[in-house]
Amino acid sequence: MMDDSIFLMNNIWIMICAVLVLLMQGGFILLEAGSTRMKNAGHIAGKTIFTVGIASVVFWAVGYGFIYGESNGIIGFSDFFFGDFTTVVDGLIGSVDFFFQLAFAAIALTIAFGGFAERAKLSVYVIFAVLFTAFIYPVVAHWIWGDGWLGGLGKQDFAGSTVVHLTGAMAALAATILLKPRIGKFNKDGTANNLAGHNQVYTALGVLILWVGWFGFNAGSTLEVADAFFGYVALNTQLAAAAGAIGALLIARAMLGKADVPTMLNGALAGLVAITASCAFVAPWAAVLIGTIGGLIVFLSMKFFDQAKIDDPIFALSVHGVAGVWGTLSTGFFATPALAEMNGGLPGLFYGGGFTQLGVQSIGVLASGIYAFIVSFIILYVMKRVMNGIRVSEEEEILGLDISEHGSYGYPENIMTSDKKGA
Repeated sequence: MMDDSIFLMNNIWIMICAVLVLLMQGGFILLEAGSTRMKNAGHIAGKTIFTVGIASVVFWAVGYGFIYGESNGIIGFSDFFFGDFTTVVDGLIGSVDFFFQLAFAAIALTIAFGGFAERAKLSVYVIFAVLFTAFIYPVVAHWIWGDGWLGGLGKQDFAGSTVVHLTGAMAALAATILLKPRIGKFNKDGTANNLAGHNQVYTALGVLILWVGWFGFNAGSTLEVADAFFGYVALNTQLAAAAGAIGALLIARAMLGKADVPTMLNGALAGLVAITASCAFVAPWAAVLIGTIGGLIVFLSMKFFDQAKIDDPIFALSVHGVAGVWGTLSTGFFATPALAEMNGGLPGLFYGGGFTQLGVQSIGVLASGIYAFIVSFIILYVMKRVMNGIRVSEEEEILGLDISEHGSYGYPENIMTSDKKGA
């Protein structure tokens, strides 16, 4: 029987971490609003809060049960409408574990909505929030974290580079393809225009809030305080984020001739996403390398998607998708024998483990990414056919979603003053 004081401390620690992860939604509000245009700021803030509400109710009703219910290897089938305050799960009271897992599901949904930004109807957000939280995120989470088949293979994903970030990014990819680019994003010759966000300070503050919240994300995934291993996880998290910011700034300077601030901010996030899978499996030097590579590839990925004419307003595909893939694969290279034995799976290629763990990681990336993309695409395609489109009209997009979807502006004084001058 676990010592009562340790049991209590574990539950307090995870509740604090759950709150940190939930507060990351504030970071996403500032990041997404700051990275887009003023005329959509109120809409972005409001829909984030509203869809987190939807996700919470749906996750309580069915999502948690599909992840952690009695398993057949593919999906869980119990613990629906969760309300058990007596069961102990992984050394935690069931309701504490539920709240922690709910916060992760809400983050995955918010990542997915990055691909909808500035052009999707509000009704599309509502319906997709329900279906994503019920049938997309829980399936991938069950496969890896809930006694599913990928977990059985030894898939390493400590805090969710695949489960949370890649899943959300693949849904965002489906949305960007079906919604098509924003008005004015691409010229007739295929070149891309920079539809700059309206507030770089908001974006930077959003990144900082996410950075701090990530300690709840990664360090909280230890689920206990007994050996203070969360400190080691936090160390790797900090190093990777710092290295990601540095790597992105250096490549932007080298390629563009300027130290581009948005690229640097996305580099920090890419470092965080990359280390999320591997934070409990690798040595600190590897965390620095993983974060640095994350910062470099996020810059290259952003350029690639522009050239492919895929409009990704807040770079969710690069930051959460490409960096999520790299982070997942990185344990197959850098997982140490001691940490692999402690946390599951096998050592990485560079520690004598051969290609086995790298192969498992690759299978996990392919299976999870393909599932999330195909199901998201089908859902959105059906919605597009039966709802007379999933995108607002051209006139509504030009006016901005603040006024067209909500009847008011996020910045009423600034926007209304500009309207009067224009008139």
